[in-house]
Amino acid sequence: MDPYSAEGELINIHNHFHQGQYQEVIDFDTSALSPENALPARVLVLRARIALGQAEDVVADVQGESAPELVAIRALAEYTLGKTEAAVKTIEELASSAGDNQTVQVVGGTVLQAAGKSEEALALLSQHSGSLDAVALITQIHLQQNRTDLALKEVTAARRWAQDSILVNLAESWVGLRIGGEKYQQAFYVFEELAQAPSTSSIISLVSQAVCELHLGRVEEAQSALEQAIQKQPDYTEAIANLLVLTVIIGKDPSELTSSLKKAAPQHPFLVDLKEKSELFDKAAGKYSAKVSA
Repeated sequence: MDPYSAEGELINIHNHFHQGQYQEVIDFDTSALSPENALPARVLVLRARIALGQAEDVVADVQGESAPELVAIRALAEYTLGKTEAAVKTIEELASSAGDNQTVQVVGGTVLQAAGKSEEALALLSQHSGSLDAVALITQIHLQQNRTDLALKEVTAARRWAQDSILVNLAESWVGLRIGGEKYQQAFYVFEELAQAPSTSSIISLVSQAVCELHLGRVEEAQSALEQAIQKQPDYTEAIANLLVLTVIIGKDPSELTSSLKKAAPQHPFLVDLKEKSELFDKAAGKYSAKVSA
């Protein structure tokens, strides 16, 4: 039996992870799990700890471990700590020696994509056999490549064999936000249900709900959801970045939020992109000189 299926032992801890409920993953009671599911559960807990900023502790926790799953986790933690070259080298070695391992595929694909090696990541992930985690990551990579057509194809294929999975619902919603139109409302239903139910709510689902609200033109509702997320975690960069965008949309001064984002994540993709666009504008503007007529 698939341990992540509706009848599997890991369904709840797995859902907690993908709903962004990382503390719930860490607190999950794994004592009653069967021996074969102990390692997959530990991997989810370690990934949750990394997501909560505990990468140094995770490196120490898996030091000396030889299982491919835990070597991959160490590489992810090291990448998070800025040790990019060492992490990528480890993952590339694992891809050659244990490329059929699901954790190596998903965690390795995460590291490779973060390092800008999209094709390597996709090559590794393409070896999966019925892994929704791999499907979700492949979908995200295609969206980052602006290949919505490939992302949609991936999700549509997965829907045929995993109809009721929360990961498929999430992946469909990510694609829907890129397609637009009536898909905005469909994505909103998914994220709003997760964000508002106490058993599934997280700052990630709140921000996702807010993004849908923005696309639907519901600015006040979006602002409310983002402020809820920031109240829960003041330094959560995705909430700050989206509230910054909302502030610009409604014509208010975003300086304070820009400073907050720079402090929390100087290399946040939004800031990097904004800097690149500003430099391109200045370069283009420099080609022209103002003409003043008497």
